[in-house]
Amino acid sequence: MLAPESVEPLLTGRFGRPFLYEASCPSTQELLGGDMPDGAVAVCDEQTAGRGRQGRTWASPPGTAILFSILLRPPPERVVSQLSLVAGTAVAEAIEAAVGLAVQVKWPNDVMLNRRKVAGILAEASDGRVVLGIGVNVNQLRSELPEDTKVAAASLYTIDGVKRERPPLLASILGHLERNYDAWAERGLDGIYESLGSRDFLRGRRVTMDGSQGTGVKIDRDGRFLVDVGGDVRAFESGEILYER
Repeated sequence: MLAPESVEPLLTGRFGRPFLYEASCPSTQELLGGDMPDGAVAVCDEQTAGRGRQGRTWASPPGTAILFSILLRPPPERVVSQLSLVAGTAVAEAIEAAVGLAVQVKWPNDVMLNRRKVAGILAEASDGRVVLGIGVNVNQLRSELPEDTKVAAASLYTIDGVKRERPPLLASILGHLERNYDAWAERGLDGIYESLGSRDFLRGRRVTMDGSQGTGVKIDRDGRFLVDVGGDVRAFESGEILYER
């Protein structure tokens, strides 16, 4: 269980304070009130109406995934859409430390392991605050993962066959996220670009974006994705990229 008594003793920073927990809820995004402080976290062991990007659902059997939302109040001079990359890099770092395998970030908001999606981030901004919804597939069996997805899904368990305790991984994610968020708040993506740039899943891959086919160049320091289309390098600020596996 991801109840407070299992997670709070493992927290080392300010993120996760307060730590709100429900065994089951429609979505952790809805548990964080507007008056809560920067770094407040809401967690559940089962989401009945979890949301992903572009209206997709995010569902998993109870007690198998890490499902949480965190409230942030970023500096007004920062570009809040970059927070999906900030969080994705933090999740990738924590998973990499747990599994000992290279973990990548797929622009704009997926975390990839062995070319499969193991985590996703949803950012929702309003009135000077951002709520990041983060889902990590930890202990699902292959039969418990969605099949009708554009990006093939996996859990950490289906990658290496290891069942993991979720509280230490959640605490690690929050620690990495706090460090990355503080670096981003101070310096923008420059503050985390060494880690982000080295984990760029789409770099060098054949991709399709808005009907144009080309080769992924990189995530730039403004959070855009650059695509070489016949020698013309185009910068995309949002959207969904299809890629050749």
